[in-house]
Amino acid sequence: MIDEIPKQYNPKETEDKWYKIWEDSGYFNAKASANKKPFTIVIPPPNVTGILHMGHALNNTIQDILIRYNRMQNFESLWLPGIDHAGIATQNVVEKSIAKEGLKRQDLGRDKFIERVWEWKDKYGLTIIEQLKKLGASCDWSRLRFTMDEEYSKAVSEVFVRLYKKGLIYQGDYIINWCPRCHTALSDEEAAHKELKGSLYFIRYPLECPDAQGAPYIIVATTRPETMLGDTAVAVNPKDKRYKKLIGRSIKLPLTNRRIKIISDEMVDTEFGTGAVKVTPAHDPNDYLLGRKHNLEFINIMNPDATMN
Repeated sequence: MIDEIPKQYNPKETEDKWYKIWEDSGYFNAKASANKKPFTIVIPPPNVTGILHMGHALNNTIQDILIRYNRMQNFESLWLPGIDHAGIATQNVVEKSIAKEGLKRQDLGRDKFIERVWEWKDKYGLTIIEQLKKLGASCDWSRLRFTMDEEYSKAVSEVFVRLYKKGLIYQGDYIINWCPRCHTALSDEEAAHKELKGSLYFIRYPLECPDAQGAPYIIVATTRPETMLGDTAVAVNPKDKRYKKLIGRSIKLPLTNRRIKIISDEMVDTEFGTGAVKVTPAHDPNDYLLGRKHNLEFINIMNPDATMN
């Protein structure tokens, strides 16, 4: 007798059973094959920050469709799974966790803190993997990796050294998003940007050798007077008739009497403030470009904890 097809689909009776059969049979595992063309997707590893969200469900479903389609097209298809592509996110949640115990990562020290990260990964990383399996994700779980796996750490270091020796990457001074709490650089995606209404400040920068006829200073307009001690030039537009005679002249930086030059560049907006702007190459993206272009000194006036030095 043929069993009746249930009127309602029951995922509990079906999905776990069949997924286990698929996984145990090694259907998702890629093998080196001389007869098949490879097709590979490296999963963007979800951060070990708790559980998956709808965004993970969407992009992993799309990847699963692609990997299964190519499997059926007789490609040797590898969907490589991993956990935690951005260690800073996991570090953040672990720090919040130990803060409930009245601790900071500095209190634990590097080794003990890394132990806590591994504990967090073992607790929540498996939750994420089980959730991916519930979605039916056909990853090759035999190749599962975590950011802090020793083999991967070595591989990353080796690749960076190779790229450096080939001249493809370099270390240099640049404007970055710096987190004064974590003491690390953040990508633009990890740094929340918001526009604030600022104020315009007008500051007199004395000319080193003032003319008898003209004013003994140039007035600079700025929204960031607090970075003034990092100024290494004042810039004006070369077409601005008000300042043509001052280009190349030396002025004294207020409060310090350090000598800096008046430079000209078309990047300066003649309509902004007084048309004369301070240039702080170490603390503003546009000033950074001016600093590189005009070979200016870069002076970092902040400590890693965001206090002024």
